[in-house]
Amino acid sequence: MSLKVCEEARGEWTVLRVSGEMDLVTSPAVRQHVHDAVAEGRRSLVLDLSEVLFCDSSGVGVLIASRRLMRSCAGRLRLILPARGAEDGSHVNRVLAALGVRRLFDCYPDLPAATGETARAARPLSA
Repeated sequence: MSLKVCEEARGEWTVLRVSGEMDLVTSPAVRQHVHDAVAEGRRSLVLDLSEVLFCDSSGVGVLIASRRLMRSCAGRLRLILPARGAEDGSHVNRVLAALGVRRLFDCYPDLPAATGETARAARPLSA
């Protein structure tokens, strides 16, 4: 399976919707989209991972590098993991938790919560 990244603007937020598999071959595309957004001066970024079916260590590495990049430019990074992730564990949710790095990220159940379009945005999903 391949990876697809679609970009959209939601107010002050740039949303990158990622679908497919994040692996050694495909995850550099996500990294490039994040770098391009920062190079264009965007400092509020949401990575929507709700349609990611598989994520290996290289995909996790891209997420951690994206977090580091956003912090270095005083930016904000939020991840969307599906609401069901807290109950039955989405793949990305399980991988991040198993590696002990999920706590590093601000995770939200959906786009309105991640972009502050609902009152739920005040509280990220707990680990």
